[in-house]
Amino acid sequence: MTAAADLLLVNAEVHTLTKPDTVREAVAIRDGEIVRLGDTFEVEFLAGVETDVIDCEGRVVLPGFIDAHTHMEQLGQHLVHADLSAADSAEDCVQRLRELAADDPDREWLLGFGYDESEWTGTGLETETGPKAEPAPLTRAALDRVSEDRPVVAMRVDLHTASLNTVALERLADELPDSDLRDEDGEPTGVAVEDAAEAVRKRLTADREGMREVLAAATRDAVARGVTGVHDKVRGSVAPRVYRDMAAAGDLPLRVRIDYWSDHLEALAEVGVGTNDGTGRVRTGAIKSFSDGSFGSRTAKLREPYADAGGDTTDERADGDPDKSDGDERGQWVVDPDDLAALVERADAEGFQLCVHAIGDDAIEETLSALEATADPGGSRHRIEHAELATDDQLERMAEAGIVASMQPNFHRWAGEDGLYERRLGERRRNRTNRFRRVLEAGVPLAFGSDCMPLDPLLGVHHAVNAPDDAQRLSVTEALRAYTAGAAYAGFDEDRLGTIEPGKRGDLVVLEESPWDRPDRINDIEVAMTLVDGAVVFDGREE
Repeated sequence: MTAAADLLLVNAEVHTLTKPDTVREAVAIRDGEIVRLGDTFEVEFLAGVETDVIDCEGRVVLPGFIDAHTHMEQLGQHLVHADLSAADSAEDCVQRLRELAADDPDREWLLGFGYDESEWTGTGLETETGPKAEPAPLTRAALDRVSEDRPVVAMRVDLHTASLNTVALERLADELPDSDLRDEDGEPTGVAVEDAAEAVRKRLTADREGMREVLAAATRDAVARGVTGVHDKVRGSVAPRVYRDMAAAGDLPLRVRIDYWSDHLEALAEVGVGTNDGTGRVRTGAIKSFSDGSFGSRTAKLREPYADAGGDTTDERADGDPDKSDGDERGQWVVDPDDLAALVERADAEGFQLCVHAIGDDAIEETLSALEATADPGGSRHRIEHAELATDDQLERMAEAGIVASMQPNFHRWAGEDGLYERRLGERRRNRTNRFRRVLEAGVPLAFGSDCMPLDPLLGVHHAVNAPDDAQRLSVTEALRAYTAGAAYAGFDEDRLGTIEPGKRGDLVVLEESPWDRPDRINDIEVAMTLVDGAVVFDGREE
């Protein structure tokens, strides 16, 4: 006799997202595993006395979203500190931070996260010479208006720029490299980039108790958005310990793949912890490193100068050998190419997957060259994170080497006419960013993530489907696959996650409406339920 299922989802529009996508009406789950798909009457015979039967009332069921590149600590900080992501001006940021200070007068550090001056509609703060004509990162002078006796720090949305008030600058003076501190007429502006910004982030990392609060808030928010798994880029040792504490206590509602910063490599190798080790909800992922910075901070490494740096904006030099003398006009290395190549060789020799941040075309070239030397097509699954300005030649080489493109469709929020990317790169290069269609055509494995800008898969799918240029645009099915099956493949999880098939885990998301029926408004679709291992971890249905 066939054992009864623990859970039945019936009267649904179940998209398996296999190739080709198959639509069913019901799904049965037993012991956290999908055991049957079919019409409602074909699945209902698995109902037993204790089976939970959920009538989806025609809602769409998809594989759970897997965010292949995210920062859960950052997301949690947005939720427990000052969220600056919706601020429309520098003054608005200052006001939000003042409210935080007033609400918690005993809080020593006043922290804000996610500001993006490129999208400010206000003119900024009044100064002695009048309002700023162009939005600029928050400065020491602006944050001194929040407090002159407590340290104030605001992190830009890309995490490659930190803004500090005078007190914070003084507190962290010995930890910040002068080369990455901006000044004006010899006076510090309070703007820190790259290594200095990273030093600020490291200083602000929560202790174990604080991290528990941050990650609990972040994981609750993630499952409410249909996310059943994350590839979390983790710098310190606190978050991994807290994740395991939460999992042991039954308090971790989703799957976590920990991609450790490269400074953990030696310790991981010494104790014998490698890629894909772990059980249950927490596993070890890749070794994470950088090559360059970001477009927003003008630190992504380009072959040609930035358009708003007064340089040439052609795509490539004819000889394919860019002049290395343009300095900061073409961005900067976060990790020197020779050092990166040595890291890749060492990590690969230890059997680790690598995921390397590379945004500019010059950075992608150096990163690809390093990974090509070690890549085992379909085996190591090394990844280039972002790969925003990849050329056709680079995409062909990535496909040949089996290197995964881990990309962020929500970055197209900056790719419209007169947007940040056009100002930084010019129109031609703006249209060459994040060419998801070209990635698939080249045969490159494509995984989607959010980079927490913001964490919202449906927003990302919306941007991929409605991208400005044909080479950037995907169908609804292709975009959803990148956030499910593609991300599962990038994490060696294609045998248990990413599609709805018997034998796979019961990680599902239930949507109130079909993205195929409203491709121009996918970002407005609400999540009705999220399930992990067949258990409901979020229920947003109206009673």
